[in-house]
Amino acid sequence: MTRSIADQTESQLGGSRSVLVRQKRDHIELDRLLHAIDKSAGAQRQDLINSLCQLVFPHAFAEESVLWPIVRAELPDGEALTLQIEREHQEINELFTELETLDPNAPQHRELFDRIATVLREDVRDEEDVLLPKLQDKVSPKQLRQIGMQWEVVRRTAPTRPHPVVARRPPGNVLAALPLTILDRSRDQLDRASRRTHGSTSARLRTVSGALAGAAGRIEHLPLLTRGDRAETHRE
Repeated sequence: MTRSIADQTESQLGGSRSVLVRQKRDHIELDRLLHAIDKSAGAQRQDLINSLCQLVFPHAFAEESVLWPIVRAELPDGEALTLQIEREHQEINELFTELETLDPNAPQHRELFDRIATVLREDVRDEEDVLLPKLQDKVSPKQLRQIGMQWEVVRRTAPTRPHPVVARRPPGNVLAALPLTILDRSRDQLDRASRRTHGSTSARLRTVSGALAGAAGRIEHLPLLTRGDRAETHRE
């Protein structure tokens, strides 16, 4: 019987470099951040949400770029399994985009974040209980480690913000990676600094971050970046 990767040891999952271990490790950190955000407010809450984004979006990008094509090639039902998760990823992108427009202390922010947390946890369960165990049955531990190294390289150089217009599949997501990663990670630094300063300095940092956000928005609407082989994996 197929076992959830949540119930398996590091050794059973192929060792510390295995993509399954890397996935599980990120999922544990995800759960920790969700609980911490639920108890936070103000600037601390926003810092934690930014940390969550820096975990969630590179993780998903690495899945979509490296892992899901392998799943589709190896599993008879790989197309259906990955499409379901890509739909969840798309919903998460859209919800986070809306969340960015709300005050962290507003009731609407907490209501929307509760929805985000629910979808994120559903995504984890779909991966850990269904998709990843099926992949584990098909590939060797050595292959899992090789995939894990590729996944990690992509994760470390991926966008850290929601981009709902960009396709969740090639060619759009591949072409979007470099420009959006540079802009997103620059905004992360600017936003973090703006919350630790005051007055005109903080305002200037927010202005620059806003300008980069506008540039990212223009880039993600480029026609090639919105193309994927399934319409459900991006927003028109």
